[in-house]
Amino acid sequence: MTSGMPPWSPLPVPPCGLGESPFWHTSERALYWCDIPGRRIHRFEPASGRHHAWDLDTEPGSLAPLPDGRLLVAMRDGLWRFDPRRGDRHRLAAAPYDTATERFNDGKSDPQGRFWVGTIYEPRDPARAALYRYAHGRLDRIAGDVTVSNGLAWSPDGHTLYWTDTKAHTVYRLAFDPADGTVSQREVLVRFPPRAPDQPLDAYGGRPDGAAVDAEGAYWVAMFEGQRVLRLSPHGQVLEQLALPVRCPTMVCFGDDDLRTLYVTTARDKRPADELAQQPWAGQVLRLRVNVPGLPVNFAQA
Repeated sequence: MTSGMPPWSPLPVPPCGLGESPFWHTSERALYWCDIPGRRIHRFEPASGRHHAWDLDTEPGSLAPLPDGRLLVAMRDGLWRFDPRRGDRHRLAAAPYDTATERFNDGKSDPQGRFWVGTIYEPRDPARAALYRYAHGRLDRIAGDVTVSNGLAWSPDGHTLYWTDTKAHTVYRLAFDPADGTVSQREVLVRFPPRAPDQPLDAYGGRPDGAAVDAEGAYWVAMFEGQRVLRLSPHGQVLEQLALPVRCPTMVCFGDDDLRTLYVTTARDKRPADELAQQPWAGQVLRLRVNVPGLPVNFAQA
């Protein structure tokens, strides 16, 4: 297990309020991510240093690449096909919930191109959020009874789906059928202790947020408010812990040509002023070279 502070560095772009859904576009050699409260999609090319951003009229929760250069974007009001070259978008599916209290959150494509996306129930109680699958023009509800759907990722063989309820501090492991995109045998992979009343943040390990799987099948998860990223085995054991210079990581992905750069989006929205003064990189996308490569991004079909 790693100790001490690894040599993180921030991307040379303005910070996000709450960065999310980073992915490395393998053919464009560029990193994409979104800023949820900032209502913006970002793109950065490490080789040239070029940064582009697109403003939206409501919150983007997640995004995935499409084979034709466009993006599938999950927004509060539904799923959209977005063209970064033209800046226009076309709605694929309306939101299947009350947009006054719920929005799309973490989403990713499976290896077969089906787009999986969960929601966040903003009142937080009861657990009304759900997980959906978009395929062949249909948006189907697959599972529910969570509050903040997060942490979607697939094992290298494509037969295990990881899924998190952040508020419940729980990561689940589900059997996944690649042929028809069905899930079964939902079980707890790991459950982290919640923050106790009056427990200082420095003594709190955080709650599981966005995640990614590496080429060896380990599950890397950002621990929101825990100021760390964990690398977990497929059975839930902590293999490695990476300390961060910011309190609130939100999601990880692997990028660059060898997929050995770990990119981590972070948050600064609604954080205490004294915390932000001590952590000037809050809201930045951070990067670190790691030993084990990740898996390439899955392209959506829409």
